[in-house]
Amino acid sequence: MTLPSLPSLDDLTDRARVVTCPLRVPFRGVTEREIMLLEGPDGWVEWSPFLEYGPEEASRWLRSALLLGWDAVSVAEPALTSVEVNATVPAVDVASDPELVPALLDRYPGCRTVKVKVAQQGQTLADDVARVRAVREARPGIAVRVDANTGWSVDEAFAAAVALTDPAQGGGPLDYMEQPCATVAELAELRRRLGSRGMMVRVAADELIRKASDPMAVVQAGACDVAVLKAAPLGGVDHVRQIAREVGEYGVAVTVSSALESAVGMYAGLLAVATLPGYADDEDMVVAPQAAGLATGSLYLEEVCAPRQIVDGRLAVEQCVPEEARLDALASAPQRRDWWLDRLAASHAVLAAQ
Repeated sequence: MTLPSLPSLDDLTDRARVVTCPLRVPFRGVTEREIMLLEGPDGWVEWSPFLEYGPEEASRWLRSALLLGWDAVSVAEPALTSVEVNATVPAVDVASDPELVPALLDRYPGCRTVKVKVAQQGQTLADDVARVRAVREARPGIAVRVDANTGWSVDEAFAAAVALTDPAQGGGPLDYMEQPCATVAELAELRRRLGSRGMMVRVAADELIRKASDPMAVVQAGACDVAVLKAAPLGGVDHVRQIAREVGEYGVAVTVSSALESAVGMYAGLLAVATLPGYADDEDMVVAPQAAGLATGSLYLEEVCAPRQIVDGRLAVEQCVPEEARLDALASAPQRRDWWLDRLAASHAVLAAQ
C-alpha cells in the first residue's frame, strides 16, 4: 500500500488539526467524532479511523487521506459532477417519538433510497420492524436497505427478512440486507435460504470487505450480491476503483458508502463514486451507480465547514474547506491532540515500512 512519496511525519504534524464533532443522535454507539484534519498541498483531507483501530488498520485510512492531499493528480478524473445518495435512519426508538423518523428523513430531500440500521444491541426484531414500517409510512415507495452490522445469526437474519418483507407487518421489498451476519459461511448460507424460498432479497457485504486481509474472499465465495466499499478503510479512491472492477467480473454490484466522515472526508467517497469504472447490463445499457451511502453529514450536529447540501437526492462532487472559526470552536482538548499525534506516528510508521 505504497504512495509515490510519503510526506514526513514532521510535515504532517505541522499541518494537523484535531477536532471533536458532536452527532445529532448516537450512531453505532458513537456520540461524537474525533477527527484529524490535514491541510495538504492538494487540499484539506481527513484522517478519522475509529478510536479502537490499531496502527495497521488506521494506516489504510491515512493512505486514503494522503492520496488526495498529496497526490491528487494520480486519481482518475470524475465522470460525474454529482452522485445519488441514500438517506440513513439510525436505530432510533420509534415508539418513544413517532415523529422522529419523518424528521430524520426530511434531512434528505429527494432521496429515493434509505438505509435503516437494525439489530442494535438491546433492541428486538419488533423494534426493527416498527422502524422500517415507520420509514415506509413516511416515504411510500422508497427503496429500503437494512444494515445489521453483523448483529444476526443466519436464523435471525432469515426471520428478519421474512418479517421485514411481510405486508401484514407493514413490510415490503428490501433492496438488500447489509452485513446481516459476521462470517462468509453465514452469508453464503443466508443467500441459499433466501433463494430456496424465492425471496428476492440481496445480501451485501461490508465488514467482510473493509476489515478483511483479502477483500475479494467473500465475493469469490459467492456469499454476497453487493459489495459495500468505503474509501478510507480500503486505503483510498484508487483501491475502491480496483476492487469495484474485480467484483464486477463476478456480477456483484457496488455501493460506495461512508465511514461516518465529516464533510471534508466525504470527498473521498464522492470521488470514488464519480470515478467508478462504467459497466453495462445484459442489454448493453449503461448502469448508473447505486445510491451511495455518503449523506451521513446530516448526522452531525456541528461540522468544521458548511454542511454539504443534498439537492434532488444528490451531492456535488467537490472538496470542502474548513472554516478557521469552526476549527477553533471544535478543537479537541490538548491531551486528545497528543493522543492523535502519537497515533499518527504509529500509522505513519506502518506506511513507511511498506
